[in-house]
Amino acid sequence: MRTFEKEHQGVSTVLAFALIPLSGFATDIYIPSLPAMAHSLGVKSTDVQLTLIIFMVTSGLAQLFVGSLLDSFGRYRLGLISLAVFTLASFGIACTTSITLIYAMRAIQGITVALIVVGKRAYFIDLYSGAKLKSYTSLFSIVWAASPIIAPFLGGYLESWFGWRSNFWFLGITTTLILVLEILYGGESLQTRNPFRFQNILNIYFETLKARDYMLGLLMISISYAMLVVYGMVSPFIIEHVFHLQPVVTGYCSLISGLSLMTGGIISRSLISKPLNQKLPGGISIQLLLALLMVASSYAYNSLIILVLFTALIHLISGFLFNNVFAYCLGRFSSYGGIVSGITGGGLFILTSLISYGTVNLITIRNETWLGGTFLFFALIWLTIYLCFAKIVKKQTV
Repeated sequence: MRTFEKEHQGVSTVLAFALIPLSGFATDIYIPSLPAMAHSLGVKSTDVQLTLIIFMVTSGLAQLFVGSLLDSFGRYRLGLISLAVFTLASFGIACTTSITLIYAMRAIQGITVALIVVGKRAYFIDLYSGAKLKSYTSLFSIVWAASPIIAPFLGGYLESWFGWRSNFWFLGITTTLILVLEILYGGESLQTRNPFRFQNILNIYFETLKARDYMLGLLMISISYAMLVVYGMVSPFIIEHVFHLQPVVTGYCSLISGLSLMTGGIISRSLISKPLNQKLPGGISIQLLLALLMVASSYAYNSLIILVLFTALIHLISGFLFNNVFAYCLGRFSSYGGIVSGITGGGLFILTSLISYGTVNLITIRNETWLGGTFLFFALIWLTIYLCFAKIVKKQTV
């Protein structure tokens, strides 16, 4: 196995940062193409939306366990294999006319992305420490948030110029280039391997399930993220079918949404020293008010500008709430933070997928009114869960 070479550390670090947002990029880039995919493949809108959910569920399930695999067998070889398989799956989707085969390829991509992303996060822990490590890890959320900003914007243009398949050709070509660079400049960063501890993972998993505050927190961040995912699943159909605009417009609208989410996360970082009970009630109250105003305004003035404005503001609050509760969940079991990080990330993806796909199947979100009503429904559930969460946390601190 190729050992890590110090002189290549700079290039390897850049490559690691480039791969961390791959999970979001692999989903967000073809959001503007969902209507075109449905038409081209001759399937329903919910059939192509399912491709998003399959990816998220398989990636979430894989994240629950890949940490120990990477600790036992190393980062480099599994990373290279995963990149190669992801690339082939991307090309496979670009060439097929079968929605069933696309489902299979998206499942494979979900598993490989989990290995890639978790491995690259571990890369920083392997090679850096102290202030340097803290500096790099603080960039993770910002880099990850770049995917819902850049990917749909780029995907909108690719769809308009070359069709929906170009999104997957782009993914395949890009990951091929990164794979070549990894072969040339990468290496194994893990110094000491640990035996695979499946039983330990199960024990920690059951312990988290028993912690009611952790599980409620996980549910809250999943609902916050579901607001973004549901918008991504239905906005192309509203923008392109109701307002009769081009996929490029969908990309621009998703860019605004992603910027809002990132802004909410930045605001939450600036208020990190304040306790949750001073931040969360105000945030959810504002979100409820915005959702109510979105529904009310849609009856008087139904336009794309109003839809994007309210969605951006609601997603800003979602980013704020998400970051605060996500930090709480990660810190809840600090004695084994690495495994719990995988459980939190995997649980987030799985719950978000179930909530999002369940919502779009139960509710036909056909316009701004229905979208605003869905946001309002999510906000009310979030508030209910938070009230239970706050009682449990208060008892624990007494």
